[in-house]
Amino acid sequence: MTPPTLAGLYLYPVKSLAGSERDEADIELWGPRGDRRWLVATPDGDKVSQREQPRLALASAETLPGGGVRLSAPGMPPLEVAVPDARHGTVEVEVWRSTVETVPAGGAADDWLSEFLGGPVRLVHLDAPEYRRPIDPAYGLPGETVSFADGFPLLLVSVSSLDALNSLIAQGDHPDEGPLPMNRFRPNLVVEGTAPWAEDDWRRVRVGEVTFRVVKPCGRCVVTTTDQRTGERGKEPLRTLTRHRRFGDQLVFGQNLIPEGTGRVRAGDPFEVLG
Repeated sequence: MTPPTLAGLYLYPVKSLAGSERDEADIELWGPRGDRRWLVATPDGDKVSQREQPRLALASAETLPGGGVRLSAPGMPPLEVAVPDARHGTVEVEVWRSTVETVPAGGAADDWLSEFLGGPVRLVHLDAPEYRRPIDPAYGLPGETVSFADGFPLLLVSVSSLDALNSLIAQGDHPDEGPLPMNRFRPNLVVEGTAPWAEDDWRRVRVGEVTFRVVKPCGRCVVTTTDQRTGERGKEPLRTLTRHRRFGDQLVFGQNLIPEGTGRVRAGDPFEVLG
């Protein structure tokens, strides 16, 4: 068998917008640099994701030098958004029961996203260390933080497990919906050369020069049923995960990671299970 390697590396500058594949990324303690540092929120401060707005999948954000983003979407002119200055004020946003102090991006970004989504929203930014979200203490150590990712700094998925899941979908009630592409699961790290579902037993792994704790299987939601090219929803993979990958009250696919240190990872890096 070919030695396991990092087959794909993905970043999502704005939570729930389309991601982009990278050749390399700098891993910070709270996640890959430039990953999910921006969030779409309601005027009242509630997060907006593909759960509520599957149309977000059609928009994308390209990271600019200095940490800003370039927004693009069908029918919309591109818009460059600079990192906002916290000295001009902050706003609170609720993200999974956490109240987060964020910096508003400004009227141009708010208007652009509101027009695209057909309702009032705003764009906010998170970067200053004092504003970062603590990881759930049931899984994280004191002082460990996360960006606007759902709960943990990185998400890992294996190619072999996706192949196994697609095989199960092909045998199920909605075979016409498969095979599903990797982008349905919005991972940061994609590894190949491992056995299907082997990640269930991993506790520590190394990718290139960075080691990670494997803290928890990733519970899956309706976002995985959203075609990332069209924004349309189906039944899979949740129907198949319900039958084959239910752990307690969660349907799981992939593993959440917390970095044990910083460093750079590159596509093609060796992948090693440490425990």
